Amino acid sequence: MNRSEIETVLGSVSILWITKEDQPKIVKILLPRPGQSSEGYLSTLYPNLPFASCREIDETARQIKGFLGGEKIDFSLDVVDLSICSQFQQKVLIAEHQIPRGSVSTYGLIAKYLGKSRGARAVGNALAKNPFPIIIPCHRAIRSDRYLGGFQGGTAMKRSLLENEEIVFDDKGRVICANFYYER
Repeated sequence: MNRSEIETVLGSVSILWITKEDQPKIVKILLPRPGQSSEGYLSTLYPNLPFASCREIDETARQIKGFLGGEKIDFSLDVVDLSICSQFQQKVLIAEHQIPRGSVSTYGLIAKYLGKSRGARAVGNALAKNPFPIIIPCHRAIRSDRYLGGFQGGTAMKRSLLENEEIVFDDKGRVICANFYYER
């Protein structure tokens, strides 16, 4: 496994990747967490992981940096290795990836879309373990009461990402949204 680092407006982001079938595939993206840099978190998980780079990973890193800076970028799933996830998590991540910029959904609506009407918690758990945050925009999933819910980079980062997408909040910190993605 290799790693690449990028500095963004929200802090350092670590990209862990492998070569699979002669193609680079991302296996994990580490965001800075409240009180901990991605490098600090990475060093506890994978000490001595070598730095490496290639054209595809550099391009994805550039896109992540741009996205975190507010650019409108649509990420391809071709660069990630979804096979490291369970079948259910893959379905959740693909459904989450389909939520367009500037839209949000709830854990419950995603579960219902996947045919698991009582699976909001399972969806939330799958997103909490999303190895590809930003590429799979799990910040676009919120609680049914319109509060943010969790996020790997912390709720301040989640709110910042949503604000970059022109999502607005009321004075209590709830998302103001007339229509949720996957709402029928």
